[in-house]
Amino acid sequence: MSVQVTGSQPHIEVRGLTVSYGSFVLMRDLNFTIGRGEVFIIMGGSGCGKSTLLKVLVGLKRPSAGQVLYGPVSFWDVSPEERDKVMRRAGILYQSGALWSSMTLAENVALPLEQYTKLKPAEIRDMVAYKMALVGLAGFEDFYPSEISGGMRKRAGLARAMALDPEIVFFDEPSAGLDPVSAKLLDDLIIELSQNLGTTIVIVTHELASIFAIGTNSIYLDVETRTMTAKGNPNELLKSSTDPKVVRFLTRGGSDQPDGLKGERI
Repeated sequence: MSVQVTGSQPHIEVRGLTVSYGSFVLMRDLNFTIGRGEVFIIMGGSGCGKSTLLKVLVGLKRPSAGQVLYGPVSFWDVSPEERDKVMRRAGILYQSGALWSSMTLAENVALPLEQYTKLKPAEIRDMVAYKMALVGLAGFEDFYPSEISGGMRKRAGLARAMALDPEIVFFDEPSAGLDPVSAKLLDDLIIELSQNLGTTIVIVTHELASIFAIGTNSIYLDVETRTMTAKGNPNELLKSSTDPKVVRFLTRGGSDQPDGLKGERI
């Protein structure tokens, strides 16, 4: 079942964004708003610029033109120090989980708390235990990343991304490399974060089951026109879009709308 969010206030606004690599324009004229508490999906085929757009949103790549607004802050028009302050309110889960292999799961989750807070060691331990319980990893604090499954590594990475109680969490292909059961569990966890904590979720993915199950808003990036050609709730786009490329993407190339697809992992 998909999450429904209505009346959300803008959390991130993208205005007239163009991203290039040298003289090659990857995408142009992007305009969209991510509301507070939304599960916002950045979707499209391979090579359309999904992950590059994520890099722009989190401060890893400067756009060629346009603005990214976090509330009143024009992200790329302020100093690097100000951008760092904005990103302190955000967490990121990378495809691999990006855990330090030489650290236990507890040490990985504790790292941002040690670096960016003045909490005492006992307080950090309590916070780490809470975050790990939040993602279903209570009791695994002393395990190393190599000793757990891929799905558990993703959840441990999420616990670390949530360590500083971020307002926004960015996910880059969260289901990549996971079996269907683990992917469904991660989807359920994302829904819980959105519904119970009010966290804004931004996800780069092409996994249709996740898109339909958890997405409340989305944009579709078209590799041929190098811009966004659709935006809105993915389930509504599936019903109403007249763009053949969007329909093809959302139906895996089929001409019919597959009623049984929504909410299921294929």
